[in-house]
Amino acid sequence: MTHVVHPYSHRLGIIRDWKSRWFGKDQASYVDHLRADVLVRAWLTKKLRGMYVSLIEIERTEKQYRIMLHTSRPGMIIGRGGDGIEKLKLALKKEMARLKIITPQDVKLDIVEVTSPEADAAIVAAMVYEGIEKRLPFRRVLKMTIEKVMANRDVQGARIQVSGRLGGAEMARRENIKRGGIPLQTLRADIDFAREKAHMTYGVIGIKVWIYRGMKFDKKEGQK
Repeated sequence: MTHVVHPYSHRLGIIRDWKSRWFGKDQASYVDHLRADVLVRAWLTKKLRGMYVSLIEIERTEKQYRIMLHTSRPGMIIGRGGDGIEKLKLALKKEMARLKIITPQDVKLDIVEVTSPEADAAIVAAMVYEGIEKRLPFRRVLKMTIEKVMANRDVQGARIQVSGRLGGAEMARRENIKRGGIPLQTLRADIDFAREKAHMTYGVIGIKVWIYRGMKFDKKEGQK
């Protein structure tokens, strides 16, 4: 029997950091903080769909609740003169009040630009679902996307998988396209992974993306 392990959790604490960073003083506060993070991340993911957001990081102190949005198109979120970010913050506070989420009064939104979008699995998955939702042939979308990804010098291997009623077929199936190598069991291998969905009139098409960006070592290890 084989066990499929999520590439992010497999490397957590080795080359990956936690997406939420805070400490719960007791079990009750831990549960409240965890619920808040899950609901806020789910709401932002839905709200910012199509804006090429790759990662949502959350940091919490006693006085501040800080959310960092990593995106390759910061202008779409910030808006003209920063209007977009202010509207998003107001909408987020309103949603948090509706869900009765307990957070510090100071809620801060930071936008972090992703400089290499073709090497980011979440952004590549967004490219794929955009193409599929525009009714482009899925094989052409996969081929064009993986060629863009492999053109990036940081990428050493990539794999894209789509599954569902591809092309509107009656029977669901799975299609893969792969370039280069992807050492999934090597803990020092920097593998970015993302899941997405393309919503079609005849159902949902699932998308998975793996991107291998080479080995990752600490400076201390490199010096030895």
